[in-house]
Amino acid sequence: MTTPLASIIGSGFLVLGPILNTAYGRFAPLVMAALCLVAYLYGAAIRYNITAIETHGKGRGRLVNSFETVASWSLGFAYIVSVAYYLNLFGAFGVSLTAVNDPVHAKLLTSAVFGIILIVGWRRGFKALEGMEYVTVTLKLAIIAGLLVGLLVYFYGKASGGHLVFIPAELTGWPAVTLAFGLIVTVQGFETSRYLAADYNSTVRIRSMRWAQWVSTAIYMIYILLLAYVFERQQVSLSETAIIDLMSLVAPILPVLLVAAALAAQFSAAVADTSGSGGLISELTHNRVSPRMAYALLTVIGLILTWSANVFEIISFASRAFAFYYALQAAIAAMTAWRQPDQKKKALFFASLAMLGILIVLFGKAIEA
Repeated sequence: MTTPLASIIGSGFLVLGPILNTAYGRFAPLVMAALCLVAYLYGAAIRYNITAIETHGKGRGRLVNSFETVASWSLGFAYIVSVAYYLNLFGAFGVSLTAVNDPVHAKLLTSAVFGIILIVGWRRGFKALEGMEYVTVTLKLAIIAGLLVGLLVYFYGKASGGHLVFIPAELTGWPAVTLAFGLIVTVQGFETSRYLAADYNSTVRIRSMRWAQWVSTAIYMIYILLLAYVFERQQVSLSETAIIDLMSLVAPILPVLLVAAALAAQFSAAVADTSGSGGLISELTHNRVSPRMAYALLTVIGLILTWSANVFEIISFASRAFAFYYALQAAIAAMTAWRQPDQKKKALFFASLAMLGILIVLFGKAIEA
């Protein structure tokens, strides 16, 4: 459970609170619940596919196998965009408490880390760096626990004094929906369980995904419920690092802890996804594109995104990339279920999820800072 949970509770935790609070006001918990529900439904499609692979292997038809290949390519591309997302947050948090806290220096730091990752991956691989992941997961979850305790105390103080606030939403209607589409990546990561077949059987992987989504939903809902009703709108300045300013009002130590957690978590997540994308692209091209060449491609795309888009735009790009992957997984589940005489309704449900994924790809938007 820890592996998919660490993927879900990651970068999204750093940016979701201020984004939802600013855009949706008192309705932020409802939007958070909707994001978690959509993620859980896509998780259901992937869990169905895990069972189907265990039962039928590759004997599910040529069309399904073709979709699996396209889905793998889309996941490889989604990893590339997500690395840009992670490292741009790394850059923003890295300069946030310094005298050079501005977009240019944040992008320079991001570019330097891209260079380090490329050099290490090209020359030596990532085995040494991947050892960081176990430490950073523990550190990240511990700091998140401390943040929630601090928020709970702060919330209690506001509530007992009758000072809770219920700010109106800035976005309503279709713009509110398209922004939510652009935030899917913040609850992404549950699909990790599907790719642990070398170590765990299908029953364990399905259970790990389900539990990870339940626990992450509980954490996110508690977080947003505590955050949404204690800050006035003028206290929330929307930026990549807005959570630091908010937490400084809760407890002086929290900003420093958050930056430490952000740097460790973003770097390890970027290393993991870089390694994953390199291995996946190499496998899909039958080693015609080596992992080292894939790392170079990832770095080039990442640098282009870094210098041509802001973090919120990259979040939107990453959301659409993962939404396309989820749409393909839902389509695969629909085709598989349709072949079963007693699963026509389930096939239609999965088909509707695939259509929702395409809508997210087409209409997902970034929030305007």
